[in-house]
Amino acid sequence: MKKKAMASFLIGYTLLFTGSVYWHGQQFSQPIASDAGQLLPTAVKSIEQAEGEKQLQEMVRRANRTGDKLSIAGMQHSQGGHTYYPGGTIIDMKKYNKILQFDPKRQMITVQAGATWDDIQRRINPYGLSVKVMQSQNIFTIGGSLSVNVHGRDIHYGSLIDTVESFRLLTAAGEIINVSREENKELFPLVIGGYGLFGIILDVTFSLAKDELYETHTRVIDYSQYSSYFQNAVNSSQVKMHLARISVAPDTFLREMYVTDWTNAKDEHKLTAYNQLKEDRIIAAPKLLLGLSRYSDWGKDKFWELQRTYMKKGNGKLETRNNVMRSETAFMEYESSSRTEVLQEYFVPVSEFADYIDDLRNVLENEKDFNLLNITVRYVGKDEQAVLSYAKADMFALVLLINQGRSSKDMKQTEEVIRKMIDITLQHNGSYYLPYYSYPTKDQFDTAYPHSKEFFRMKRKYDPDERFMNFFYREYGQ
Repeated sequence: MKKKAMASFLIGYTLLFTGSVYWHGQQFSQPIASDAGQLLPTAVKSIEQAEGEKQLQEMVRRANRTGDKLSIAGMQHSQGGHTYYPGGTIIDMKKYNKILQFDPKRQMITVQAGATWDDIQRRINPYGLSVKVMQSQNIFTIGGSLSVNVHGRDIHYGSLIDTVESFRLLTAAGEIINVSREENKELFPLVIGGYGLFGIILDVTFSLAKDELYETHTRVIDYSQYSSYFQNAVNSSQVKMHLARISVAPDTFLREMYVTDWTNAKDEHKLTAYNQLKEDRIIAAPKLLLGLSRYSDWGKDKFWELQRTYMKKGNGKLETRNNVMRSETAFMEYESSSRTEVLQEYFVPVSEFADYIDDLRNVLENEKDFNLLNITVRYVGKDEQAVLSYAKADMFALVLLINQGRSSKDMKQTEEVIRKMIDITLQHNGSYYLPYYSYPTKDQFDTAYPHSKEFFRMKRKYDPDERFMNFFYREYGQ
């Protein structure tokens, strides 16, 4: 039982048991589903593997006859029950992962929804091509990435919706339709960023970019300089990708930052000498110090020192675009029977950053039991194509990694702090990302997403029987 209950932070999973099972004091007699957050163990009716579109079509039609609820799962890194529902059927898409068509000349690719970014990178890398937008890690499925409308490190593209040409959707009625900006266009901005509520994404066609050779530049700055640094040195220069981190170490808490920019290398012709795809590996020192940072202020200070030193040593390093988009994750793996690690992500206008950080610091310095491990900062340009768009202006995206207990008391404590942080974010004309645990209030959700009522109205238009269900919809849409 102990082995089955163990999970790492970054490896998505579904936990399945048969018979009578105890999970953290709760008894279940049906299969149990959970996601990377591990905070919502839920008894479901069944988990079915996607095998082909006819099988998926029959699955939906059968559910229409029986009244079953359906949820769609990929790697299950959405941490708020977005991929399952009590008593429902989970459709596991991971084996539905073929690359259907690849046209290097047109720089286009069509893949089934269960394919991962790693699958795509391995296919297109020999042709000198790269994806345009994806998460920092390449372990996620395309269908899942589309359903949360991800964004990435490239400052010249907004969110994933920018790169999508079309996709095929299996609707709640059991019909397969093509969706694009011209065909069934009303669904295009609803399904992308729609959290699996409008049907099953079968396959996706999107455009690619040329792989390039980049040179790495890292420097340490004060947080108060970041907005002007970005506007002057990054946004108006030849920077192709950008990433920053702000310290959560007590000695420099929310004051010191290091920023990394990737620019076109002068020796672009050397691309082929660097284009072998790097593989994930566990780096002992970061893994050790990240572990120490979970339990002590000293560990947080040392981990920040290591990160800063490691990144500065990378100055001048040459790396291909594909490899910049293959961040290492193994050192972040975390196993605990009583604790878990959750994400939050807040978006704040570029011009508001320094004032926002000041207000955030004022709150968090008084929350001694709130175990914040890391804040990564990326840029996402204004992009309101998706109905549930998070980028209502040119924004900095702050991704927070939080270590917390799994008990009801622990969850309540985390909820209180997160609601305070969201209030501050909203006061600075910001928003927050939706794939995570449902700590935000309904009022906070409505404020951050002013088109949410229209989104849920359209959900009921296209799925009047609410065939596709998850915790997110139950919490905010009903």
